[in-house]
Amino acid sequence: MIDPIDRRILAELQADASLSNAELAERVGSSAPSCWRRVKALETAGILGPAVRLLDAAKVDCGVSVICNIRMRSHASDSTCAFEAFVHSRPEIMDCYSMSGDWDYLLRIVAPDVAGYERFLMRVLLGHPSVATASSHFALSQTKYSTRLPL
Repeated sequence: MIDPIDRRILAELQADASLSNAELAERVGSSAPSCWRRVKALETAGILGPAVRLLDAAKVDCGVSVICNIRMRSHASDSTCAFEAFVHSRPEIMDCYSMSGDWDYLLRIVAPDVAGYERFLMRVLLGHPSVATASSHFALSQTKYSTRLPL
């Protein structure tokens, strides 16, 4: 069970994963040894994953963000497994959701530019044998982006 101190630890680490244990303990009102034990317990429980640094997509040549709906040719287990393995192998695909409704999957894909996305779409994504069709929606600007879960 996550208690209020654990929630404060999680909130602080979502805001800044580079905090030292002493800084984190001070911010959440805990002793450093207790805070360290709590962080290790949250890691062991799988609640806390690895610490990462977030990048500015435009500054690393990934400035185009596309939401792409996918319709599968078949919903057979081997087709979906093959498609999901393909998704995991492609670094351009940032997020993938299996969907209810008219489309089978929703992908968020990044590319350096529109031409780069078109190459990926035409040569790679639509070339996958499980994919019947795709519908792309280009983000004009980013109004909100967050990796923080509401705790």
